[in-house]
Amino acid sequence: MAQPRFLLHHAPQSRSFRILWLLEEAGADYALLRHDLSRATQKAPGFLALNPFGKVPVLEDRGPDGAWRGVAITESAGICAYVADTLPEAGLAPPVGTPERAAYAGWMAYAGAVLEPAFADQVFPRAAPPPPSAIGWPDFATAVARVEAALGAGGPFLLGARFSAADLMVGSMVRWVVGWGKLTPGPALAAYLGALEGRPALARAQAKDRAAPGEPAA
Repeated sequence: MAQPRFLLHHAPQSRSFRILWLLEEAGADYALLRHDLSRATQKAPGFLALNPFGKVPVLEDRGPDGAWRGVAITESAGICAYVADTLPEAGLAPPVGTPERAAYAGWMAYAGAVLEPAFADQVFPRAAPPPPSAIGWPDFATAVARVEAALGAGGPFLLGARFSAADLMVGSMVRWVVGWGKLTPGPALAAYLGALEGRPALARAQAKDRAAPGEPAA
């Protein structure tokens, strides 16, 4: 029996969940390799050869015929963009050359480039405010307000009626922060979270994320 095309290096209840969700949304042929962060299995030499930082997620791609070796994608935004473009039939990205691609590209970068660092500044405040020219993101409330404004102008997703990989990036961040009790969603964000929670792929990913190490995962 042929191996699945993709192998996701995953740790439960970590940022790699968004890639598990991504693969379910894409209907991808994949398997899971679970890591135990408490035992630092992601620091083993074999994994460090894939990602020298020893961080999950990492997605290995064996290629359409299974012949590729050593092809690994790191960083959530990079993985989401890669899978969306590699599996266009999943409809997770507007085609290159269309006007919708412009907004999509910006939102794909927004979670990692704006929301996460702004949230880190809020949770772990600096001893003194940095010079405005020293950082490229606003405070967290301002960063979230931009998401709310975009959703309020359209919705239910960032690109309007169309769910995309950008929602996996931004939506997973919003779900995590709200679940942690660090953000009270306004009406637009609450409706957004409701639309995300209604997606069958999210429910499937949650079930696999909760599965015990010895249980089937894919």
